[in-house]
Amino acid sequence: MAELPRLKPSPIPVIRPIPEYAATGALADTYARTKQGLGVPWMGVVAMAFADYPTFYDTLWSAMEPMVKSQVFQQSCKDLRTCAEENANAFSPPSLLNHLAELGYNNCEIDEIRSCNEVFSAGNMPYILMASLARLLLEDHNWNGPTHLTVDPASAAALPKPTLIESHHADPTITALYQDIRSALGLPFVNTDYRAFARWPSYFARAWDDMRQVVMSDAYEGHVAFVHKKAVGIACGLPNLTGLDPVSLQKAAAQDASLEEVLAVVRLFQWLLPGLATNVAFLRAQLLPA
Repeated sequence: MAELPRLKPSPIPVIRPIPEYAATGALADTYARTKQGLGVPWMGVVAMAFADYPTFYDTLWSAMEPMVKSQVFQQSCKDLRTCAEENANAFSPPSLLNHLAELGYNNCEIDEIRSCNEVFSAGNMPYILMASLARLLLEDHNWNGPTHLTVDPASAAALPKPTLIESHHADPTITALYQDIRSALGLPFVNTDYRAFARWPSYFARAWDDMRQVVMSDAYEGHVAFVHKKAVGIACGLPNLTGLDPVSLQKAAAQDASLEEVLAVVRLFQWLLPGLATNVAFLRAQLLPA
């Protein structure tokens, strides 16, 4: 298995994600194929940032697309999710159910939050593998997975598209919360997941208070590093049905920008996504029925 150390680029590169509403023509088609292939209802910031480098993203996605609906890929995502949840559970997430009941949340509303969490608990996994594959190839690691599939394609479960509270929607309370998230995570943006959970401000403020203590703890990085290592190991073994090699992806990236620029963006997301998956798993555990 390739060794790929955890690496947060410094300085953090500027990202220019192309939002779904701005995607037209061939890019809109690629976005639709990405969501359909990964079985997700939203374009992750990682994919929209990669799409700012169109030759690079088209080359990467064209190599992934033939295998993402396979049982092999979907089982890989499930295995990675299990790893994230096991590492989140190591922090013994406190239940929020009594707190939410005291605030007046009913069971239907709590189930809505759980459903929102499920979108990201399941949907983040293919994006982590996408970022891991991209970094492996850009850093000259061969993608040595099987070159054919012997199993029938699997169908991904349909997930609802979450409602996002963007920064320009936020009241002062959520604005301050977003600033605290950016500060604690060391990022210049707020991931889609958190903007979706902010749909329920009184829930998310309390959930973040608990999670922030975990994020700032000495033990946090070790558990996230375990998820990172699992993702890299899985990515290395995924089927490489088109034979994509490092040189081909590097040449594609160089048509859009300097290789160093593209690699910095890839490293940023490949660094942050294992932590995001662990955090979402922590939030999920807070809402598990007794």
